[in-house]
Amino acid sequence: MPGPYTHKNLTEVDDSAPKFGYEGNQEARFANRDLEVVDTGLSHLRVKPGMRQGFAHRHDEAEEVYVVISGSGRAKLDDEIVELAARDALRVSPGVTRQLEAGPEGLELIAFGPRHDGDGEIVPGWWSD
Repeated sequence: MPGPYTHKNLTEVDDSAPKFGYEGNQEARFANRDLEVVDTGLSHLRVKPGMRQGFAHRHDEAEEVYVVISGSGRAKLDDEIVELAARDALRVSPGVTRQLEAGPEGLELIAFGPRHDGDGEIVPGWWSD
């Protein structure tokens, strides 16, 4: 069990995107281990200007909230597209397939929600024009 608190600058969390060949599209810093979380998942994401995340994904159990820190872009949520701007918050229910696309200045956001080991399905090639 972790101590009473954990403090970490999110820019110090390893970027997972290069491990999976997505460094051209994005940065993805999954802070769960670094923050010693038990019940909450937290990620810091940066999608590069004009790019989409390398893949879509969905969860069976977890509801996620995305908070845009800076930039703008769009989220494809099943068959709908939602415009995103700085300080927008977007809640996504379990079962909804989602993928993010950055505008011309990029898209930086925090994603968080309940943590369920093994809950998540990657959907490659899902958002096509």
